[in-house]
Amino acid sequence: MSDVLRLPLPDEASTMTLGEDLALALKAGDTIALSGDLGAGKSTLARALIRAVADEPFLEVPSPTFTLVQSYDLRIPVSHFDLYRLGDASEVLELGLDDLAANGICLIEWPERAEGYLPRQSVVLTLEQDGDGRVAIFSGSAPVLSRIRRSLAIRAFLDGHGYRGAARRHLNGDASVRGYERVRQEGAPDLILMDAPRTSPGPILEDGKYYQQIAHIAEDVGAFVAIDLYLRRRGFGAPKILAQDLEAGILLLEDLGADGVLDADGAPLAERYIETARLLARLHGEASQDRLPLPGGAIHVVPPFDRAAIKIETRLLLDWFLPHHRGTPATLEERESYAAVWDRLIDLSDRGEKHLLLRDVHSPNILWREDRTGIDRVALIDFQDAMIGPTAYDVASLVQDARVTIAPDLGRAILDAYIAERHRLGPFDDASFREHFHLMAAQRNCKLVGIWVRLMQRDGKPGYMKHMPRTFAYLRTALDHPALAPLEAWLREAGLL
Repeated sequence: MSDVLRLPLPDEASTMTLGEDLALALKAGDTIALSGDLGAGKSTLARALIRAVADEPFLEVPSPTFTLVQSYDLRIPVSHFDLYRLGDASEVLELGLDDLAANGICLIEWPERAEGYLPRQSVVLTLEQDGDGRVAIFSGSAPVLSRIRRSLAIRAFLDGHGYRGAARRHLNGDASVRGYERVRQEGAPDLILMDAPRTSPGPILEDGKYYQQIAHIAEDVGAFVAIDLYLRRRGFGAPKILAQDLEAGILLLEDLGADGVLDADGAPLAERYIETARLLARLHGEASQDRLPLPGGAIHVVPPFDRAAIKIETRLLLDWFLPHHRGTPATLEERESYAAVWDRLIDLSDRGEKHLLLRDVHSPNILWREDRTGIDRVALIDFQDAMIGPTAYDVASLVQDARVTIAPDLGRAILDAYIAERHRLGPFDDASFREHFHLMAAQRNCKLVGIWVRLMQRDGKPGYMKHMPRTFAYLRTALDHPALAPLEAWLREAGLL
């Protein structure tokens, strides 16, 4: 399916800005065929794009006029072709175009010289003179142009909120569809841009609902904004929102820094985890609220971590981990008995304390502000999927950090610090809490072992599988409570323990 996009480029600076914006839109497997007369700005655009991917503004980017191709081993590999001197179109294959296009980004000047040999999914970017300036005309695959349009919309958002000319650099993504950028302006602190378009519905699973609806996963940025404002109003650390477009799913946030709860070698820093536990205790010690105001008068209703949400998450073990580990899918009898086990455990969890769950309180989402004191040194991010449910869930996600190994002694110290703070704030049933801690730890790890496999098999993100041994070890620890005996027995019967 073809599409066409036109963009005015009034000067050379706008051509370079377009190169930066394309660097945020393209991914491995994309080819841009740069067409236009001599002096149209093809090399200027290519050079700006390569430097943006490298995040090196003065990177040497020589013209490939004589070498025909120049490759760069960057965050995404980039290969810059100039085919003006190509003798025959078929010679482009000898330059390794097929392999380079499959594994990185290819920028091809004078693509007409290799007509018939370019990758099928190429996007043609034609630069034409337009009065005193130029116009960029994109044509080609609709999915690629959709990403380019999104990047240009983010640029328009920044321009419209007083950040014209700001440099945009890739920061990171996460296991969801969200992306993040670092926004830089000379003489000003860096900012963080969250790119979170509204999620698309998935296949209907049950009761006419898709997974995000059943699991109460946030489908737009309104949830993040509401929780962020809630936390900040109560004095907890969260990023200030500097600009927002809720409909488009774009937020510009304060940069809280890069100092987290791990040391330079990736090991957990005990003081920081313990202080985060105290923050959670303070949060859970306040009155719970499930209707949170949004700018403009709208209300975000925090969803419950209810039976349907808990069970569909635990089913990820059945749907993804079990077939991967055992080589055969779960039988109908196994599915029914597993669901029955969790029904009984959920009945038990319903008797526990309920409050706001931020859902992913672990190392990637905890920042440390050394210049402050007490729990104010801790700041939290990535809480858009917050729900109302068992308070033990967030403590379990901290004590059994999915991304780093927490030694048993440290885990006990974190849990003890939380419980001690709750006792300091008022009456607290720690025996009941410890039971629900094990239950929620088991629920979370049954979900995660399935998510790691799903990310590898469905989403092409095998890197998350490195967390599997740790997650399964945490699951074994979670089962070390009499209340979890039925789940342990089921896992053994299924050959998973």
